Amino acid sequence: MVKKATLGAGCFWCIEACFKDIEGIITVTPGYAGGFTEGPTYESVCEGITGHAEVARIVYDDELISFEEIMEVFWFVHDPTQLNRQGDDIGTQYRSVVFFHDEIQQGIAEKLKNKLEQEKVWDNPIVTEICALTNYFEAEEYHKDYFNKNPENQYCNFVVRPKVEKFKKIFTKKLKEN
Repeated sequence: MVKKATLGAGCFWCIEACFKDIEGIITVTPGYAGGFTEGPTYESVCEGITGHAEVARIVYDDELISFEEIMEVFWFVHDPTQLNRQGDDIGTQYRSVVFFHDEIQQGIAEKLKNKLEQEKVWDNPIVTEICALTNYFEAEEYHKDYFNKNPENQYCNFVVRPKVEKFKKIFTKKLKEN
């Protein structure tokens, strides 16, 4: 069955670049969620005036990959202990957040968050928000597949590429066969 997940873990270019190559993932689309304005733009979200987070809308086949497996990747591809930031990307638009689509996703996200906190995987407490998806707006076209389309971009070279390389080493068995 085809399902959706909406996750914020810093810059949506990073999230998209990691998740798009996972077996069972159909599409990953950058967007904005969780804010209080209609029709946000990249510029308005970056100004921090809309309340939206940069997110990835992940459409997946739950017969090939479960939401729990998606969440395992989510916790790995960013630092869930950084409040309203990821590295040098600072602001509420870069917050760590799981926008659940139903109570099942909510339960899985909360269970895994509690487990990771109890196991003290990170030195600092997890600050990831887990809240119901109330809105989602697809990002502008030029953000889609940004990492692959802009390989010489400095941000891609210094931020996205290292995350993707680390991700691919750890999750080799989850990657689509080329």
